[in-house]
Amino acid sequence: MDIRNTENKNIKITLLALGCSKNLVDCENMSTELKMAGYNVINDVPESDIVVINTCGFIESAKKEAIDNILAVADYKVPNGKVKKIIVSGCLSQRYPEDILKELPEVDAVLGTAHYGDIVDVVAKLSNELDKESEKINLTTGVGGYKHLVKKREISTEAYAWLKIGEGCLNRCSFCAIPLIRGPFVSRPLEDIVEEAKIIASRGIKELVLAAQDTTNYGIELYKERSLTKLLRSLSEIDGIELIRVMYGYMDGITPDLIEEMANNPKVAHYLDIPIQHGSNKILKAMHRRDTAELITSRLEMIRKAMPDCIIRTTVMVGFPGETEEDFIELKENLRKWKFDRLGCFIFSPEEGTVAYDMPDQVDEQTKQRRYDEIYELQKQISAEQSKKRLGTVTRVNICSVSDDGIFYVGRSYGEAPEVDPVIYVASQKEELNIGDFVDVKIADCSDDYDMTAVTIDGE
Repeated sequence: MDIRNTENKNIKITLLALGCSKNLVDCENMSTELKMAGYNVINDVPESDIVVINTCGFIESAKKEAIDNILAVADYKVPNGKVKKIIVSGCLSQRYPEDILKELPEVDAVLGTAHYGDIVDVVAKLSNELDKESEKINLTTGVGGYKHLVKKREISTEAYAWLKIGEGCLNRCSFCAIPLIRGPFVSRPLEDIVEEAKIIASRGIKELVLAAQDTTNYGIELYKERSLTKLLRSLSEIDGIELIRVMYGYMDGITPDLIEEMANNPKVAHYLDIPIQHGSNKILKAMHRRDTAELITSRLEMIRKAMPDCIIRTTVMVGFPGETEEDFIELKENLRKWKFDRLGCFIFSPEEGTVAYDMPDQVDEQTKQRRYDEIYELQKQISAEQSKKRLGTVTRVNICSVSDDGIFYVGRSYGEAPEVDPVIYVASQKEELNIGDFVDVKIADCSDDYDMTAVTIDGE
């Protein structure tokens, strides 16, 4: 039964996106679908009739954030506030649908990762029963899929746009629940991605940020070969696009042809986000990673030889089962050698359904925290050293916002990815800059632990 043609404009809906950029894209697509169906999508939980919480369920801290947000929204539910229905979507719903409906009775519906496209039908059903208790909805069969993506979706990030190129993951890391939640890796057809990118460019957005669980696996199951190089070439031919950023690659997928394309294509950022997870071969093997310390070393040398200015970000994990003090020391020694410009660190948390969940030799929490703190202290020094190399250089910056004090513009160059990296505070020598403008600046100060300060150069 088609229930999309009801009078919906008086129903106010707020969507909350938690977790990663891929979740944000899913939320933008749901918002677009709801607006197309006539619903009044706002950004105000207390004034909403229905609230949709798109959750992450990757690690323990993400699950806690999701539950905290559900409970916070529940405080606004009738009879305490105006909210009448709560929908929980995304990864947490996929993993624990029955638990959510049982332990959080304020929740009226759960949608799994294969059911974002059902949001309008679910909202319509709940809207017909806004002022009374309704039957709980559980749509969590199947996993993953990109069929819900709307090419003309709204973009909530004004100066850039995330562009999802695939869903799920082919890797089977022993600590990771993503394949259980999102399914195996599925590439979007190249033509589909390019069509959406052209629509984004037509709106004046000049920076594309490519996202998938493993972007370097793009095309491997669809075209029977790694096809990220071909995709980058196709996207760079779009008028209006000035910068294309690759996120979430794997070291064994950083192939010579990809490096060559990045080095020679002026629209592709000399930037890579490559989560290596560890520096000890013993732990890498236990994690079911394909990389070795030797491979990581050789690929980094290859990248930096072709692109000496390349900014490289990584992620590591401490406290994995069986990680001895010797393994941890080896990780630190390799990080000193590899000199990643940016680094994020996770503390291992056992996730149900993964191989590592009940592995022997679990590391105690105090040791995990100490190692986490040591990694960040080490990386703080490395990042400062790497940043100083950029002092006095000229770089092109995408203006994203204005600082809270109104003194500086806030921007990012090719070397700063949205949300996870530092920013560049820009003092403009011209009267006004606009959000989304690309301007040339000179790095004037790198003394801050992470952020930098720059000034626009003559002519900008």
